[in-house]
Amino acid sequence: MKKLSAFLIFLAFAMTTTAQQRQAPAYPLVTHDPYFSIWSVTDGINASPTQHWTGTEQSLLGLIKVNGKTYRFLGKESVSYKDVVPPADSRNYKARSTETDPGQGWEQPGYDDSSWTLSAAPFGDNERAGTSWKSDDLWYRRTFDMPGKNKGEVFLKLRHDDNIKVYINGIQIYECECWNEEYKYYEIPENVLGLLKKKDNVLAIHVRNTAGGQWLDAGLVESVEPEEKALAARQTGLNLSATQTEYTLECGPVDVKLTFTSPLLMDDLDLFARPVSYISIKAASGDDKEHKVQVYFGAASSLASNLPVQEMTSERSSTENLSYLRTGTTAQPVLEKKGDNLRIDWGYLYVAAAKDARTTQYVTAATGASENFISGRFGKKIGIRGRQLMLNTVFPEEKLQEEKEYLVMLGYDDLYSIQYFGENLRPWWNKDGKNTIQNELEEAFVQYDEIIRKCEDFDRTLREEAVAAGGEKYAGICEIGYRQSIAAHKLVESPQGELLFLSKENFSNGCINTVDVTYPSAPLYLRYNPELLEGMLSGIFYYSESGRYKEPFPAHDIGTYPLANGVVYGEPMPVEESGNMIILTAAIAYANGNADYAKKHWASLTTWANYLSEKGFDPGNQLCTDDFAGHLARNANLSVKAIVALGSYGYLADMLGDRKTAEKYTGMAKDMALKWKKLADAGDHYALTFDDKNTWSQKYNLVWDKIMHFGIFPEEIYETEIAYYLKKQNAYGLPLDNRSDYTKSDWILWTATLADSKETFRTLTDPVHRFATETGNRVPMSDWHFTSSGDVRGFQARSVVGGYFINMLGERWKK
Repeated sequence: MKKLSAFLIFLAFAMTTTAQQRQAPAYPLVTHDPYFSIWSVTDGINASPTQHWTGTEQSLLGLIKVNGKTYRFLGKESVSYKDVVPPADSRNYKARSTETDPGQGWEQPGYDDSSWTLSAAPFGDNERAGTSWKSDDLWYRRTFDMPGKNKGEVFLKLRHDDNIKVYINGIQIYECECWNEEYKYYEIPENVLGLLKKKDNVLAIHVRNTAGGQWLDAGLVESVEPEEKALAARQTGLNLSATQTEYTLECGPVDVKLTFTSPLLMDDLDLFARPVSYISIKAASGDDKEHKVQVYFGAASSLASNLPVQEMTSERSSTENLSYLRTGTTAQPVLEKKGDNLRIDWGYLYVAAAKDARTTQYVTAATGASENFISGRFGKKIGIRGRQLMLNTVFPEEKLQEEKEYLVMLGYDDLYSIQYFGENLRPWWNKDGKNTIQNELEEAFVQYDEIIRKCEDFDRTLREEAVAAGGEKYAGICEIGYRQSIAAHKLVESPQGELLFLSKENFSNGCINTVDVTYPSAPLYLRYNPELLEGMLSGIFYYSESGRYKEPFPAHDIGTYPLANGVVYGEPMPVEESGNMIILTAAIAYANGNADYAKKHWASLTTWANYLSEKGFDPGNQLCTDDFAGHLARNANLSVKAIVALGSYGYLADMLGDRKTAEKYTGMAKDMALKWKKLADAGDHYALTFDDKNTWSQKYNLVWDKIMHFGIFPEEIYETEIAYYLKKQNAYGLPLDNRSDYTKSDWILWTATLADSKETFRTLTDPVHRFATETGNRVPMSDWHFTSSGDVRGFQARSVVGGYFINMLGERWKK
C-alpha cells in the first residue's frame, strides 16, 4: 500500500511538472495589433509583471482573497520608486553642460564648472529635449543634496543615447557602450552611497553619440517596498493554444483557472478585428468545502500610454449589460508618433465586467493598489486625472464551493489606426465611423459562450492538423506563431475601399507593410484567409499604380508604422521584392482557384516580371530579405526566387487564358532552372553564390515550386540540399548559410518542407522547438537566433512567424 501511495504521489508530481512544462519563450495574453499586445515573459503567470511586447511594463494584476488571506494569481506588483534627485520626466531641472572636452578631473566634486552652460534637461536632438545637443560629445554636471538616510535601495535612473560613463562624487558607478530608448534603473553601490554628503554632491556624466539619435537625462530614485504583500499562488498547469493561454493555480484551498482569449478567427473578419480580449477567472473549492472568496482584477493605465509619466484621464460608465472603466492620455496625440520601440498614447483602454456581477470599479494610483485590496480599504479614489494609475475591478465577497466564473473584458479604441498617404484611417471595426467600442464590448459579452466554443474548436482543429503535418513539436511551433503573427498587423480599409492588413516590423526597423516581411508571413494567411494576404499586398500595388513610386520594381515598404506615407528604407531590394510580390500573388490564385486578384494588378506584375527576366537570374550586388547579412552578389537563393517568380507569372497568365505569355515565362523559368543547377552545383550541395563553390545556404525559396507543383526545378535538387543540411545542423537549428552560426527559424521551416519524409522534416524542425523552449531570452518568439547557443541575435514579436505554417499549407495543397 505504501508503494502504491508513493507511486500516486510521483504520478501527481509528474503530471503537474508536465502541465507546467515550458511551451514558449513568452506567452501571449492580450494580442490584437502592434500596440494592444500584452505578454507574460515567465512560465509562471504570477512570476513577473506583464509586459508590452517591447518589454515595457503594462501591468495586469489578479488577486483572490480566500478566507481572509490574499493570493496573487496574475502578474506581479511593479517595483515602485520615489524621487531622490528627480529626473526631467518627473520634475523640471537644470544642469551644467559642455560640448568641449574639459580635460581631466571634470567629474570630481571640486571641479570649477562655472564656465559651463546652465540649461534645462533633458539634452537631445529632437523637439522633446529641454536643451538641444547635436554634437558628438556632451559632458554633464548636476549638484544635489542628500539630507537624510534612505529607507530603500537607491538607483540611478537613466536614459541615454549613446555610449555613457556616470560618476557620483568622482567615483564611476556605471559605464556602457550602448543606448536605450526608455529609462532604466541601476543600483548604486553601498560604498558610494556611504560617501554621500548632506549637501553639494555631484552627478557627472559623459555621453558620446555614435549613430542615430542623441539623448541624456538622469536622476536618483529610491525603491519603495509595500507594507502588505499578497502570497504568490502556486501554479499547477499551463497550456498555450492558438487563441488561448490557460493557467491553473492553487490559492490555498481554492483552485483558480485563468484563461486569456483573443478570438482571432480569420473566417469572421468582424470578430477578428474586434479589439476585445476575454480574461476568465474561474474559482472552485479544491477540498470540497465552502470558502469565503473575493476576486480582484487590475489593469494599469500604462496600457494606454507610451511613457509612464504621461498624464492620464479616467472615467467610469456603463452600457446596457456592462459597467466599465476607461483611461487614456490627456494629450491624445493621435498618430503623431512613428517608430519601433513605442507604445500607443492615444485612444482609450476599457476594462469591462457584467453589471449583474455587481463589481466595484474605481481608479487609484498604481502604487499600493494590491495593498488597498488586501487591507479592504479599496484605496483612495483618484479624480479624473493622474499619472501611473490602476483601473481596479473588485467582485463581491461570497461563499464559494462549486466553480464560478468571474469575467473581465479588455478593449481598446484607438480612434484612428493608420495614416495612409496623408489620410487617417479608422480601425476596420469602425471603418465608417458609425460604430462604438461600447457596442463592440456589448457584442463581445453577449456572444461570449459562442465565441469561446468557436475558439476551442479552432484551437483543437489547428493542433490536430499541425500534428498530422509535422508532429507534436511542429504543432507547438505553430501555436507559438499564431497570435504573434496576427498581432503584428492592423486591419483597416483604404480610401479606395480595399482591405489593408498592414504589418509592423517589430524590433527590426519599425517599417509598415514591408514586402519581405509579408513574404515569410504569408503561409498562415494563405491557409486560413487569403483575403488577408491580399490586404498585405494591396498597399504596395497601390503605391506603384498611383504613380507615387516610379521604379520598375516594388517598394520595400510604405513608411514607418503607423504612418504609411511612402517608402523610408534606405536601399531598395529590386529582385527580392519583385519576386515576393509575384510569387505571393500566384499563391493567392492557387489558394482561391482563380486569378481575379492578379488580373486587377496585371500591369504591375508584368513590369516586375520583365525586370526579373533581365536582372533576376544572376543578381548583382544587392540586399535580399536577409539584409542583416549584408550585400551579396550572385546570390543563388535569390536567383531561385526570381526563377520561381517567373514561373509564377507564367502560371497566372495561364489562369487568365493568355497561353502565349504562359508558355514564354514558364519555359523561361525552366530553362533558367537548368542553367542554375549547373552554375550553383558544388558537388554534394548547391552554393551560396554562383562564383564560390566552397559556400552553402538554405534554399528556402524553392518551397513555392514544390507546394504549388510548378515542377520548375528538378526534385533531385531538393534531395541533394536536404542531405547536405542534415550534416550542418546545430543544437538549435540549421544555420542560414556558411557565413554565420545564426539562423532564421521561419526559413528553417520552409527548408524542412522540401524534405520528402516527415521524419526528416522533424529532424530539421525539432531544434526550432528546442530553441523556443530553452532560449534564455524571454521575449516573444524571435525569428533570428544563434544555432549553437540558442541566444537571440535580434528581432522579436514579428509577423514572420506566420511562416511556420508553410508545411500545413503544403499538406493542404497536396494533389
